[in-house]
Amino acid sequence: MLIINVLCFLASWVFEMRGFKLTDWGGLHFFLAKDFHYYQFLTYLFLHGSFQHLFFNMFALWMFGCVIEQTWGARKFLFFYLSCGVGAGLLQEIAQFVSFYIEVTSFDPEAGPMTVLLAGRELAEQLNGWTTIGASGAVYGVLLAFGMLFPEQRMFIFPLPIPIKAKWFITFYVVLELFMAVGSAGDGVAHTAHLGGMLFAYIMIRYWRHHPSSFDHRGTGNFFDRMKKNYEHMKGQNGTKMTVERNEEVKETDWEYNTRKKEEQEEIDRILDKIRCSGYDSLTKEEKRKLFDNSNHA
Repeated sequence: MLIINVLCFLASWVFEMRGFKLTDWGGLHFFLAKDFHYYQFLTYLFLHGSFQHLFFNMFALWMFGCVIEQTWGARKFLFFYLSCGVGAGLLQEIAQFVSFYIEVTSFDPEAGPMTVLLAGRELAEQLNGWTTIGASGAVYGVLLAFGMLFPEQRMFIFPLPIPIKAKWFITFYVVLELFMAVGSAGDGVAHTAHLGGMLFAYIMIRYWRHHPSSFDHRGTGNFFDRMKKNYEHMKGQNGTKMTVERNEEVKETDWEYNTRKKEEQEEIDRILDKIRCSGYDSLTKEEKRKLFDNSNHA
């Protein structure tokens, strides 16, 4: 993700020198604007307006994303990151529509939703100016994930002289973004998108905690593994010869399966606790292998 974002920034710089702005194509436009397209819910995540904008987003992604990716695995982290970005874009669109609705009704208090939509059609060209770019929404989702997964982890934040726990650091950012979204309209920063990324991150993490097998590298495996098992199960029902490996799986009782999974879960939790306390380099080769094997099941 870091490399793609940097390459997109360089590409946008080159194209702009040639008189074409990538943000006109890939930035997330207001859905009533003339140049709005659905693919922009993804492409806007990889476009940034300045080097400073890119640097701080990528620094936060590297700092917190690496830990989350090691904990969840690459595929689950990628799904989470992109989903937070799309969620941030959706909430930004809602906020823009509310703003446009208020603006229209200020001129015509009797205007209803249909009148607002018709006004948007008439002003579609001008509404192209409402364009959102940047990975901030997805990055804020990663920040929230770090705070929820490692709430007691202490962090040094400049210029504070003492470390603070991750849960308080994230809480401060949530409150700050709420305040900025309400009191700093027109500052050019998509605070609503930041909150949208956090909201979708919270919903996904809460869902995964209650449904750990839905998308968990410690669970039953990926989609294709489940397809293979279902196919083998159907073959067995039809009287087709099963493999020795499958026969061994059938002999395992529910109690034995649950016991084995519980032991594996406890071992992975122990390894993750060791990473939080002493860092990744403190793991033995065997512990690294177990963590790697479990991550590959994401």
